[in-house]
Amino acid sequence: MTFQLDSRLEADTIPVGDLALSSVLLLNDARFPWFVLVPRVEGLSELTDLSEEQSVQLMQEIRIATRVMLELSQPDKVNVGALGNIVSQLHVHVVGRFRSDPAWPGPVWGHGTRTPYPPHAASALIERAATLFAAA
Repeated sequence: MTFQLDSRLEADTIPVGDLALSSVLLLNDARFPWFVLVPRVEGLSELTDLSEEQSVQLMQEIRIATRVMLELSQPDKVNVGALGNIVSQLHVHVVGRFRSDPAWPGPVWGHGTRTPYPPHAASALIERAATLFAAA
């Protein structure tokens, strides 16, 4: 079986690049700086589906994504979560939160209407994020 990204994740995100285990995606919502890490292993839905080695690797990648988020957006807080209630394919959200964001202090899920990045802003953000990931 070949790894294939869930179509809903593909529709809602912009590719940033790949880490050793995971593809790094940017959620296309300018209201919140938001990475999605998707381990490129077919058939995963739970964190416990990862091997011991993959679990360690994913945690390292979450730490990298958190550091990149802190450098990229300088949020007040970084939230990390793996829910999967709508998209069962294992993916981890790394979300920069600001006390001034429209959902603070509540969750970002289901809050308001997604606002896609203007193309020029998305390109600049992806380029900067990719550079930070490459240096991590």
